[in-house]
Parts: sequence; structure tokens; C-alpha cells
Amino acid sequence: MSSNYPTRRPTDEAYLDDASFDPPTSLLTLPWVDCHNHAHTLSFADRERYAVAGCRSMVMVASGYHWTPYKPVRSEDIRYLWDDVINRKRAIERQHFFETNLALGVHTGVRIEDPDDLLAAMADYCRLDEVVALGETGVTPAQHAEAWALDEQRAVVQAQMELAADHDLPVILHTPNDIDDGPSYRDGVGLPGFESNVSLAREPVLTGENPALEAVKIDVAAAADAGLPEERIVASHADPNNVDYLLGETDCHVSFTVGYPWLTGVDAVDVADAIREYGPDRVMMDTDCANILRTDVFSVKKAIFELYRLGIDVDTIRKVVLENPMQVFGLDD
Repeated sequence: MSSNYPTRRPTDEAYLDDASFDPPTSLLTLPWVDCHNHAHTLSFADRERYAVAGCRSMVMVASGYHWTPYKPVRSEDIRYLWDDVINRKRAIERQHFFETNLALGVHTGVRIEDPDDLLAAMADYCRLDEVVALGETGVTPAQHAEAWALDEQRAVVQAQMELAADHDLPVILHTPNDIDDGPSYRDGVGLPGFESNVSLAREPVLTGENPALEAVKIDVAAAADAGLPEERIVASHADPNNVDYLLGETDCHVSFTVGYPWLTGVDAVDVADAIREYGPDRVMMDTDCANILRTDVFSVKKAIFELYRLGIDVDTIRKVVLENPMQVFGLDD
């Protein structure tokens, strides 16, 4: 091909090195797994975007309390969430062609009445082939609407971990992010990007120098008491505040939620840093897309490209976004 361009003005071509850049076109079609989302709550169009972006498989999490936040939350409310995601699974697969897998859990961001009834029922759900994990769950310092005492939270988290150990399932751990104080918004606006009334926040049940990290340590201790190996924990929402503990001092896996950096501050740079420091073997990514948050279905796909720009090689990217979640959650290859 001729390198003599008949341009009247200088172009970028005149300043390129002799070595040609070989773009990694394999990244365009690299399949990936979203190991934590709430896609069953999204629109048809959002789920279609997952398919267009090359999502091969996902773990749809049914555990959030956000769908019943303004009344006492009872076990039947959480059971509805579990049943709803089971109901949606096959219809989503028929329409969008990616594989859906389920995670069921008891979140602790608001007190749930009669949790023992819920935990008793959970054992039967654990036997379903569709259920590949329990969670998300984990001690939550910040509370919404009605606070749940720390010791009661820990007991519910540990009970789920005991069930996971009994049924050889991983647990998706909700790890609180250490978020700097942001701007103050006009009264009545709430938190832009979050469709829940933040004015109903209650006093945190865990305080101190670093309650977000302390909550994660409590969860890891609960797993030990439950007999759940650390390698069966996927600590979602990993961030610079907890990643050194999780990857440096435990055998847990971590998943970086890249779907809403406007809130968590986490993006592909944090993933690349963790890979360089600790290697890729226990690193994953997720979108955590849900219908109450301003999230980005394309975020993992974008992060795939960004990791390459940051110097991470194609094989390592494939391991992080496909091979690791396939192995950890026991998904079909």
C-alpha cells in the first residue's frame, strides 16, 4: 500500500512510526460474563444491549431490599424477589440468547422481619440447578428505613454462608464502598442517579475509622465460622479501600463494579492496578445494573477495551472477564 498521500495538509500519517499498530480485533468479539447484575429488573432494551455487547452469561442477583423500602420488609417480600427472578429467567434467555444464572440472598441494608422463615426456605432454592450462588449479602453499616442491628446482620449473613457451604455454592459478598463526601444537593432532589429516598437513611450500625473495611472483615470472619472457604467468596464492589485486604490477606475473589463510577469511583484503572499488583487469578468485573440506579450496561465491554489501553494483555483480559467467572460460578463452557 502506498504511503504517499495526496493530501494538501500534513496528516497524522506523516508522524507515525515505521512499526504498524496491530489492533486486537479479537477484543471486539470477546465474550464476557457479568457476574453480578439485576438484569431481570431492567427493560427489554437494556437486556438487548447486553446481547449486542457480547455478554455470554450473567448472574442475576435477587436479594435487594430497594423494591419494598417504605414499609416493614417481611420474608414474603424477599421470597417474591426470588420467585420473580426464577420466573423471568427462561423468558430472558429466549429473547436475548445469553445464558442467565441466579443468585438468591438476604441483603442487610434494611431490617427484615422473620428472617428465620426466609433462611428455612432458602435451603430448597439452593437445590435448584439455576441457582449458582447465594447473595448478595454482607454486613452493611449504612441502613435504610429501619436499622438492622450489627449482631443480627452478622447472624443472617453467617446463616447464608452455612447454607452455601452445605450446598457447595459461592457467596456474592456486598462490600460497602468507601465513598468521599460528595456535593450537597437541593432538598427534595435526593441523590441524582439513585431512585430511592435517601432521606430515610438511618444512623450507621458500624462506625469508626474505616467501617466499610471493618464490615468486610466481619464477613470474612463469619465465613470462617460458617465453614465456607474464602475461595468461595466473591467480594463484589471491590475498591482501593478493600482490595489490598481481600487479595493480599485472604483467598477471596474480587469483582470490580464498573457500572456506575459516578457513585463508587471505581473504573478500569482500579482493575488494572489490582491485576498488576496481585495477578489476574482472583479478579473479575461486573455491571451491577439495576432499575433504580443510573448504570451502564456497556460498562464491562468498555472496560475490556480500556484494560488493553492500560497495558493489560488480551489473554489476561479474557481470564478476568470470561474464564474466572465461568470457573468460580461453575458455568458451562
